[in-house]
Amino acid sequence: MIGIIDYGMGNLFSVSCALDRLGVDWFISDDPEKLGDAKGLILPGVGSFKDAMTLLDRQELTGFIKEYVKSGKPLLGICLGMQLLFEESEENGFSKGLALLPGKVVRFTGTDRHGDTYKVPHMGWNRLKFTNESKLQQGLEQDYVYFVHSFYVETEDKGVITASAEYDVDVPAVVGRGSVYGMQFHPEKSGGMGMALLKNYLELVEGKVSR
Repeated sequence: MIGIIDYGMGNLFSVSCALDRLGVDWFISDDPEKLGDAKGLILPGVGSFKDAMTLLDRQELTGFIKEYVKSGKPLLGICLGMQLLFEESEENGFSKGLALLPGKVVRFTGTDRHGDTYKVPHMGWNRLKFTNESKLQQGLEQDYVYFVHSFYVETEDKGVITASAEYDVDVPAVVGRGSVYGMQFHPEKSGGMGMALLKNYLELVEGKVSR
């Protein structure tokens, strides 16, 4: 059973529909006790990093998520949910994140190295480039996925980045370490590639893929 964390800022409908298509049992909850019984969790997110962390703190989900990960159970962050896995963000002023992965969240500058402007938010289809091995990418070939975001992760630890996409800079697109995983794009809106990545996560949760 997959638990979808409801803290008031997630794309719950599209994620749950994707899980339905994959034939997986799921539930949505903001109750740490119920979420703790899940074999694996998904942390979705749309909106502001600072607002999201405020809500997670208020609902006593921040500490729960950290303890859940310590237990070795898998967690997948999607879009803003992926950014929340990192240490801090500059969005709407400085905010601390869950600090499950090393790095900070920064805004696209909107100006490239040649002084030309480009569109922010980054919105559209970009090809993934696999940079490190990941169980999420097992058996898959590099393909296009769908992004919608104005902020991206910067990290000095390139080992946590397993796939990237180019949008002026190399954007960490799939990340992971231990039982913590993240996708900057929306897998539930990314066609066959997105569903394949989600399926790999679900098989990992069920123990069909070694962590």
